[in-house]
Amino acid sequence: MQKILFLLILIQYTSLFSQEIHPLEPASNHYMEFQKLDGAPSMSRTELDSIAFLPSQYNSVALLYTMMSPAYLSQNQIDDLKNSLKQPANSSEQTKAELEFLLNWQIKRTKTQEVRAAEVLAPVGYWPHINVKKDHPGYEQNKQHLFFEGRTIMGDQCTEENYPSTFKFMQGITKDMRIMEFTVKYHLLRPRPYVLESKLTPLAIMSSPSFASGHTLWAYIQAFAWSELIPEKRQEFLELAYEIGESREIMGIHYPSDEEAARVLAHGMLSAMWSNPIFSKDLKAAKLEWKNTKTD
Repeated sequence: MQKILFLLILIQYTSLFSQEIHPLEPASNHYMEFQKLDGAPSMSRTELDSIAFLPSQYNSVALLYTMMSPAYLSQNQIDDLKNSLKQPANSSEQTKAELEFLLNWQIKRTKTQEVRAAEVLAPVGYWPHINVKKDHPGYEQNKQHLFFEGRTIMGDQCTEENYPSTFKFMQGITKDMRIMEFTVKYHLLRPRPYVLESKLTPLAIMSSPSFASGHTLWAYIQAFAWSELIPEKRQEFLELAYEIGESREIMGIHYPSDEEAARVLAHGMLSAMWSNPIFSKDLKAAKLEWKNTKTD
């Protein structure tokens, strides 16, 4: 009987820690449809291809993130992921269709959607540089933002105090996300949609390039990570990440291709981290905290 009990415990322990990363779901909804369009330059709109995010608009804090040392990724992995991405040309049929899509959002978005996108979801985001000093005025709120997705899906008990290993794990993932976000943005320098389309009235003016969406990258890498800890909640985390990505389109500040690229990049980042022993150690510690948590 003791041998059987030991084997059951061993199987449960092995299952907990031998899990491979969940595969990436295929593109869905309008993201899938836009991928079918040609992203190559169009000869009829070549003047648009000379437009890029200008050096005079560079953000010093954002650029400093490109100089930080990552927590889980290697510099080679960051470079490989950066070079794996390609944005649709400004003059392309895909970009043209995406701009029309954003103009349609501008017509149909409701006040409730505007408030949710611009006042609830837009301010959320964990920034490692704010976490350096506890007397920073945004320190406590920044910590709250790190667990935004976890708290939204799992409830108010999802705090640093209750899940310290998960908090550390999410800090490492999100630090690397910020490094990757600005590495990609300043590598490709895609202009914001409202720069190409003067009829767009965005709900905010952004101080960084458009591709890929940082908000969406944050949303999906957290959703993918949370769903490795709590697999039965994966769909709920992904739906929340989808909403966060879509909110950037509602605001008129990101092309749909910015969101889809961020989703794919987030999964690529987590896949690259998977072989890092420090990542594996932190993942195991975080999983242990959720092992006996009821998710109903």
